[in-house]
Amino acid sequence: MSNPPPVSDEFRLPDLGEGLDEAELVEWCVNVGQHVQENDVLAKMETAKALVDLPSPREGIIAILHGQPGQAIKVGTPLVTYRAAQPAAAKPAAAPAAAVAEEPQKDAGSVVGQLSDAPGIGDSSGKPLAAPAVRRLAKELGVDLAAVAGTGIGGRITRGDVESAVSRAPRTPAPQEARGGNGHDQGDTVRVPFRGVRRAIAEHLRYSVSHAIHFTVMDEADVTSLDHLRRKLVAASNEKITLLPFVATAVCMVLSGRAGGKFTRLNSTVDDDRDEIVQHRSVHLGIATDTDSGLMVPVIREAERMGVLELSRLIGQLAQSARDRSIPPDSLRGSTFTISNFGSIAGRFGTPIINYPEAAILAVGRSREGVVVRGGMLGVGKLLPLSLSADHRVVDGATAATALAKIIELLQSPEQLLTPVRENG
Repeated sequence: MSNPPPVSDEFRLPDLGEGLDEAELVEWCVNVGQHVQENDVLAKMETAKALVDLPSPREGIIAILHGQPGQAIKVGTPLVTYRAAQPAAAKPAAAPAAAVAEEPQKDAGSVVGQLSDAPGIGDSSGKPLAAPAVRRLAKELGVDLAAVAGTGIGGRITRGDVESAVSRAPRTPAPQEARGGNGHDQGDTVRVPFRGVRRAIAEHLRYSVSHAIHFTVMDEADVTSLDHLRRKLVAASNEKITLLPFVATAVCMVLSGRAGGKFTRLNSTVDDDRDEIVQHRSVHLGIATDTDSGLMVPVIREAERMGVLELSRLIGQLAQSARDRSIPPDSLRGSTFTISNFGSIAGRFGTPIINYPEAAILAVGRSREGVVVRGGMLGVGKLLPLSLSADHRVVDGATAATALAKIIELLQSPEQLLTPVRENG
């Protein structure tokens, strides 16, 4: 009986920089018996916030791959076992019985990989061509990728191909749903475990509800003039600009004190361990973003120093990187106030849950045409619903209501939103 590999040949899953205790194995990028170089990507791991390429810490030959795609791997447990490289003339040792079955080695490829010469068939290992995100979607929907004809470049299967397959094929239980205890199909119901981003969202919101004392104030802003200004900026800049960066600018002006009044309490976080309220001078603005993996909150640092156009560009860039899971973990931490723009989808008013440990959050509803009164005369204008939730332990009702009124005042006098903001260089 052979001795087990030395400890130095075991690569254990490291903390991926987010303080989380586990990550989900999405896809192996290497095979047993493959010779890898330092920094070659071993696997794609999904944490509660990001999709991470995990590099090899050393050169060596893969002896054992610990875990299967879809499995949650604890930080500190073995992920890959190496065996020492052998001389060219030596016969490679057989893989241990516990090792994952060796597959034909894939083409090294480029950053985005190489496509098979046979469109619609798959890569050199026989697996259908599809990105990790598409594979996850297929797993969630119970679609067998081997039965899907890819319409992408070189026969690659796209999200649209998977979604189209759902309507014309009977549902097959996904592997994750078929395992006892982790999820299974029960006739007309399917049990799916909380994992990844969805579990992080559930835990975070539950903690917020059980600690912060929520209350919400609501009102509407007449953004008719603001919408005219927005259209002018779109024409002048040739960029897509929504109402959101204007709302973000108004919020930053109020929280930073540039608009007058004392509303810095809304730009606070709570340190419950030390029983302290932490007031922040800079506005690190979180923008709640809906993604296929769940809600994420990218953060714009020192947003009070930025103008409307700069905020518009950053919001778009961060939202896209959150949706494709390329956003760095540091860009999802440290917000002091959050805006949730659910109105981009549907709905007017809401009761947003505070992004703990922050003290407040503003929800922006769907704008609509409605009756407005100007100078005692009735007219038709564009109304923007706003809902401000705050932690009553930190913010009084009068303060929240006055702050919301100030935000509305700025949105209804949009020329104030275009004043220079970088006075301090």
